[in-house]
Amino acid sequence: MFSKATANFVRQIDPDGSLIHVSRVNDSRKLIPMALVVKCKPVWFWQKAKYQPTDFTIGDLLLDDTELSPGVCETEFLTFKGTFGGTYSGSLDTRAGSVSVEVEGRCTSELNSCFGKLKKQELDVKKLLRESRNRLVNMEHVLVLQLKKRADVLAIVKERILTTNSCLVTQTRKEQCTLQGVITLLDMLSSSIKKKGSYKVDSDVSLEIPSDTVIAYSILELEIRSSGHFDLCLQPGTIGGFEADSSASSGPSYESGFNMVDGKCNGNMSQDKGGLSQMDLSPLAELPEFTKHALFQKLRETLKDRTALSYLQSVVSYSDLAQLCQSEKIDQVSEPVERLSRSMSADFSPEPLDPHSTNAAQLKAAHLLVSAMEELPTETLNVMSDSSADFLDALHTLMCRLKESEGCLSVQRLPVLLQDNPTFQKAEQLLASTRVSLKRNIHSVWVEQQDEVLFLLLCLGVQGLSLLSQGMK
Repeated sequence: MFSKATANFVRQIDPDGSLIHVSRVNDSRKLIPMALVVKCKPVWFWQKAKYQPTDFTIGDLLLDDTELSPGVCETEFLTFKGTFGGTYSGSLDTRAGSVSVEVEGRCTSELNSCFGKLKKQELDVKKLLRESRNRLVNMEHVLVLQLKKRADVLAIVKERILTTNSCLVTQTRKEQCTLQGVITLLDMLSSSIKKKGSYKVDSDVSLEIPSDTVIAYSILELEIRSSGHFDLCLQPGTIGGFEADSSASSGPSYESGFNMVDGKCNGNMSQDKGGLSQMDLSPLAELPEFTKHALFQKLRETLKDRTALSYLQSVVSYSDLAQLCQSEKIDQVSEPVERLSRSMSADFSPEPLDPHSTNAAQLKAAHLLVSAMEELPTETLNVMSDSSADFLDALHTLMCRLKESEGCLSVQRLPVLLQDNPTFQKAEQLLASTRVSLKRNIHSVWVEQQDEVLFLLLCLGVQGLSLLSQGMK
């Protein structure tokens, strides 16, 4: 709830700027000026970096024991109050042999953030540069040694936004779910057993945040040479990292000599940092039918809430595959609808996970799908969340045919569903939200592409949802 409130705050006041929202209240005490923050290497090249505060400051890493005291300037920032919410609904009707399951859910959620008056504290960077001149980083420090192996980047806290008084974040959530299971006993003269169930949950949670709680911050990345000399990355867009060690066995090496972590690749597919050849969503088609359809419905619901989508992306992390696969099985009929996203781990073997196994491939594909959708524009996510399985399947077919024909195909090859003008206009709207123009005349259909990365992410999102919705009516 705190993370959602701070993320909404940053999106409202600094959507394309340098502010980073604080995910956990417990991190607030660590985010002091000059505190060290780790910029973690993303799995896929288009992802934004994740940030992890540490228990150290830049002074803790320097060899000289002389204390740094560059000073901090404090100013009033602004007063913030916001209300965010929406109503989500979905249904699921699936059959597997003699078993059919129907699930219908509806959820209304409202988040109120009242941070009140906020203040900003900003590090005196010029004085820090003077005081740290000729100082060396201890390259044997345990934090440095660990980060060099992972090719992550170190940064220092430059500024932070704090509350001035205690404030409240409240969330009101109302959920209602109806479940019906039907088991036909064919060997008992076609008699049947029907089970129905429903639940309703109302929750009203209030979180009181104390004064001087950090809700957002910005950083300056560090370029650290193997000699221990370091520089602050002062220019916008400048990326830090550790100087590449020719003896190291991990971490990408760049022409600049530093191991770096970047977020999006600015629309240039040639950088292929995540390995385009590894982007395979086909294992999703091998999931059990109920799991596929439940995950499809849960994803469509989650697309309406970007914070929830980010959380789901972290839960379905490829680095946690073994833990997910060893998790306790979920009763797919009796559990509430909000847990359906976890059903992808159901029916998996509890044995240790082989990275090349089918289970690993399915979870990696799920992580790829969620990671791709997390980077799509909000307008794109809204359209996708309201798209039917038939529409997504038709759009996926169109994208495949456009790719095969290098961006242009005859009208006769247009999927039947998209030959309907309103449906074609919805496809135009969806592609336009990723800055891709879908055009049609009497003879041909083609795309005018402007952003290769966004188009790739849209293709992955549409393909993944189409695979999950296979067999749905």
